[in-house]
Amino acid sequence: MPGWTGIWKAAVVVVLLAGCGSPAGGGGRGAGPGSSGSAGTGPAPSGSSGPARPSRPAQSAPATSSPSVPGGPSRPTRAPGSPATPPRGCAAGRAELTVSPGGPVRQRLCVRPGTVVTLVLRPRLDDKRWTGLRSSAPALVVPAGWRVDGDGTAHAVLRCAGTRGGAAEVTAAARAPDVAGAARPAFTLRLDVVPYAREG
Repeated sequence: MPGWTGIWKAAVVVVLLAGCGSPAGGGGRGAGPGSSGSAGTGPAPSGSSGPARPSRPAQSAPATSSPSVPGGPSRPTRAPGSPATPPRGCAAGRAELTVSPGGPVRQRLCVRPGTVVTLVLRPRLDDKRWTGLRSSAPALVVPAGWRVDGDGTAHAVLRCAGTRGGAAEVTAAARAPDVAGAARPAFTLRLDVVPYAREG
């Protein structure tokens, strides 16, 4: 029996030597140095930039330029409540003024020397009638051609001096026909006679 005991010992030694020769950790392949192990866990090779990321497009600020106007800069608009046309200049030659019922009882008119103004006074809304005109400066403004129509409309011509300037007030009086007493002023027109500017 001693021979069988030696054979068993030799077999055990062989098995032990075979077990010691296998690497620790179960002998998995690719575990030696230089292997990359699991994918994506090793360091990236030199010179590699890694996976490319999509770049976002640059966002530009919205344009804020003002709209262009054809034909040059826009013209200023008329402010609410302002007159549609500029005030008239001094009248020359001939002018006409009509006074309507309910209108202002004082008016002003600028004229040049030698201007003839036709004045029309519409019939009044009360029981009074126009009776006549008076000038505060007869040498500058002379009333003429006074007449009253059957409907109560009065007409007159105001002639301005042709060589001088100044101011005169022409007053139109009115009174009731069946009331005694003097007529009272009912309308006043101020005439500013402005000579032309001299050159030189």
